[in-house]
Amino acid sequence: MATVLIDKLLEACVKQGASDIHITTGQPPVFRLHGRLRRLETKELEADDTVALMKSITPERCQRELQEVGSADFGFAYGDAARFRVSIFKQRGHIAMVLRQIPNEMLPPEVLGVPDVFTKLIMRPRGLILVTGPTGSGKSTTLASLVNYINERVDHHIITIEDPIEFYHYHKKSTVNQREVGVDVPSFSEAIRRALRQDPDVILVGELRDLETIEAAISAAETGHVVFGTLHTNSAQGTVNRVIDAFPGNLQDQIRTQLSTSLIGVLAQTLLPRIGGGRVAAFESLVVTPGIGNLIRENKTFRINSAIQTGAKFGMMLMDDNLYQHWVDEKITMEDALGKAQQPDVLAKRIASKRKQMEQGIELDEDDLDEEDDE
Repeated sequence: MATVLIDKLLEACVKQGASDIHITTGQPPVFRLHGRLRRLETKELEADDTVALMKSITPERCQRELQEVGSADFGFAYGDAARFRVSIFKQRGHIAMVLRQIPNEMLPPEVLGVPDVFTKLIMRPRGLILVTGPTGSGKSTTLASLVNYINERVDHHIITIEDPIEFYHYHKKSTVNQREVGVDVPSFSEAIRRALRQDPDVILVGELRDLETIEAAISAAETGHVVFGTLHTNSAQGTVNRVIDAFPGNLQDQIRTQLSTSLIGVLAQTLLPRIGGGRVAAFESLVVTPGIGNLIRENKTFRINSAIQTGAKFGMMLMDDNLYQHWVDEKITMEDALGKAQQPDVLAKRIASKRKQMEQGIELDEDDLDEEDDE
């Protein structure tokens, strides 16, 4: 009974383009469509249903982990249609799970809206690139797209370290080895240390979740590898601070120095509902120029935002400027833009004055606006 039901759910999820399936007792399955939750018009799930659904897709080792620690994560393929990242957990003594759909096709960076400068940065011989944002903001999709970009163009050895593996990469021009934490290797930090002996050019670290992993990633970037990592931070400035703050006070000066030379770019992102359906990503991009390297080394990270503002010629952009642009291009609503803004009050004023101009019929060029901003 359960396998039939899970197959139907997965098929409907892929067909409708839902990003997640939520399964819990006391309500029907729920899909997340374009960022909004939608209940399916089917029967309420009882405790036995959720257990049967869980058992129909969960490997033995994860079922054991669920019993021991109350939750487990794994990835599985639904035929050729899609892959899913699954989190199973206990709540109020019952079983619940969330399945995140991972599309099979990888979109090129430009289709996702990734700033062009990042396709240049990832081709550098070494350096740390951080892709950041809240959970569900599309970081995995962006990273998969960048790894695929390298894979299609150069003969590199790419090692990914993930928990669990999300996108499957096939050998194209590059050789790609994907290691799953808990299956192929015990921890992220251990996998990075071992990777250095495996002749890699590019190392993708699924999550910089502890001091050891961050330290290993920075060392790998310093010793001549391109390292991708992710953090749950919302802005480029916040990301730099988060990395430094992960270290004890007596090591922070040394880390600032290391980071100022090893970090080459930060891409912070968020996803918003697109007007007319679907979703659109907004990005903040920081390119570590010598000037920004100095700010990091001299503990002046509070000046990074204004450096991004003046660094447009290097491909830098603040999140709020990208949100404003999406609003001008009628891709997103004002409410959604303000909901994700770093400085909602400032953005609201900007949108209001643009609206006023449009009402008065003074169609100023963006160039005129830029000149006003610069003054």
